[in-house]
Amino acid sequence: MLEHGDVPRLSIIICTYNRAGLLSKTLDSLLGLEMLDQAEIILVDNRSTDNTAAVVKQFMDKNAGLIRMKYLLEPVQGLSAARNAGILAAKASLIAFLDDDALPVRSWISTIVTTFESRPSVMAMGGKVSPIFETKRPNWLIKPFEFPYTIMDLGNRIKEYPGKYHPCGANMAMRSEVFNLSLFPLELGRKGDSLISGEETWLFGKIRKEGQLVLYHPQMAVDHFVPASRLTESWIKKRYYSQGLSNALGSTGPLGTLMIWGKTGAKLLYIAVDSTLSAISGSEGRKLLNKCRMESVRGTLHMLKNRNRESATG
Repeated sequence: MLEHGDVPRLSIIICTYNRAGLLSKTLDSLLGLEMLDQAEIILVDNRSTDNTAAVVKQFMDKNAGLIRMKYLLEPVQGLSAARNAGILAAKASLIAFLDDDALPVRSWISTIVTTFESRPSVMAMGGKVSPIFETKRPNWLIKPFEFPYTIMDLGNRIKEYPGKYHPCGANMAMRSEVFNLSLFPLELGRKGDSLISGEETWLFGKIRKEGQLVLYHPQMAVDHFVPASRLTESWIKKRYYSQGLSNALGSTGPLGTLMIWGKTGAKLLYIAVDSTLSAISGSEGRKLLNKCRMESVRGTLHMLKNRNRESATG
């Protein structure tokens, strides 16, 4: 166990909002992790109105001799604000983020620490995220829908994240120096029941622009809860609409705006072609996917229209 004043090798940040029941399971899962004595746990309560504070206090009191843990209350609503509070409180040179409904495998901490310490070129890393569905997986939930549901499996080989993929917020880690210049942007990320996102894409885009390595490690694995309330067509359409809003929010300046208009036009053309093909022989999931893509376009255009209106008025 780390002595008081010792610097931990890893800071684990868990942000939570009104999910005390799920959070309790996540906290209990930490007790079985290898190298837990080399880590600190930072629990950031983003203004929960349920019994989150009581659940955390009970866990801390019960396990005071086994863990080093601090509880923070972040009054500014939003996941980015909560994560930033955790980052500012972290003492380790390595920072990991774990969702309040995720259960890490036994080797989660040791995989993160040993990988960073043995591979100095790695700036950030993530791994497998396997779903725990509250109800049966819908037939329409095809492969392209997995990333929006925070399902990630790129195989059993350690490698750099390919193409547009990057670690999921439920299971990601990076060197603390990533945040020397900037924390997470407050205009992006979940706020209460809002599905605005994009802060993770912003972060890993920033890391990659600097030529840094973002690594996928299959042994850095977690199981992630997917509630029945999200396993509906209406929810996934809302998720894509919010992603469209997020895409526009993350594209600033004249060049960024021009690029998002170009990407949106290309997406509309692709949807038109694929919708024609899927109408003939497409599956239920593929048809829904094109409807969701249109929702993403609608969200982007909505945000761009509002931005233009605000610019015109001043």
